[in-house]
Amino acid sequence: MLALQPRPLAADPIRVEAAAPTPLAGAAVPAAVDLDIRGMVKSFGEAKPVLNGVDLAVLRGQSVALIGANGAGKSTLLRCCLRLIEAEGGSVRLLERDVRRLAPRDLRRLRARVGFVFQRHNLVPRLSALSNVVHGAQARHAGARYWLHGLAPKAVREEAMHCLDLVGLPHIARQRVDSLSGGQSQRVAIARALMQRPQFVMADEPVASLDPNAGEEVMGLFSDLMRREGLTLLFSSHDLRHAVDYADRIVGLRAGRVELDGPARAQDFAGLREIYG
Repeated sequence: MLALQPRPLAADPIRVEAAAPTPLAGAAVPAAVDLDIRGMVKSFGEAKPVLNGVDLAVLRGQSVALIGANGAGKSTLLRCCLRLIEAEGGSVRLLERDVRRLAPRDLRRLRARVGFVFQRHNLVPRLSALSNVVHGAQARHAGARYWLHGLAPKAVREEAMHCLDLVGLPHIARQRVDSLSGGQSQRVAIARALMQRPQFVMADEPVASLDPNAGEEVMGLFSDLMRREGLTLLFSSHDLRHAVDYADRIVGLRAGRVELDGPARAQDFAGLREIYG
C-alpha cells in the first residue's frame, strides 16, 4: 500500500477570514496561482446561499483539502470551478482563464486540462477497465475510436495501459468494470483522469464510497501520484486524517464561507472538528 506517513500536529488550527496563497518555503519567486476564486456565490432556489462570498487561491503544485459538514458547499464549489453548475456571483480564474467568461468551446478546452475524480467513479460498467481509461483521451481527441480500446490507436492503448500501471492495475485491463471491487474501480477512475494529461486535478470525496482499508490505500496512491506527476490537487473529504496526511493545506467551509485556511501540519483534530459544529 502506498501511504504517506502522518505528519506531526500542532496545538491550534489557523483561522482566517479568507483564503490567501502562501509562498512556498525557499522559493526564489512566488509560485503561480492555478486557481483563484473571489467572492463566489451560489444558492439553490430560495434557500440560504450554499456559497456566500468564498475566496480561495490554490498555488501550482499544491495539494489542498476541503473539509466541512454536509451542505457546507464543498461539492458545489468544485463544480462551480468548472461550470458544471453556474455560480451566481464572484470570479473564478483557473489555469489563467476567466472561467465565468469563457465561450462553450473554450470552456471545453479548459475542462480537458482538468481531471475530475468523482465519488461514484462514473465509469461505464459494461466496458473494460482499459476502454474506460481510453475515454480520458477524449479530452484531446474526438470520435468513436476513443470509446473502445479495440478501436483506439496503438499509441493511445499503450498510454492507457501505462496509466493503469501507474495505479497498479495492468492485470485487470480487459476485465469489465462491473466485475471490479470499489477500490479497483476508483483506481481505474484515477487512471482515466491521468489519461487526460491534466494540469490540475479535482476530486470530490474520492474515497467516501470505499471501506476504510480500501479508502486508505486508494488515497495514499492518489496523493503519491499527484506529487510524483507535479499536479495541483484540490480534493474534498470528510476524513480529517486524510486531510492532514495527504494535503499541504486545509480549507474549512462553514455556512457558505471559508472558516479555516492553513497548513495541514499546523492543525489538530479538535480544532478541525469545530468546523463541523
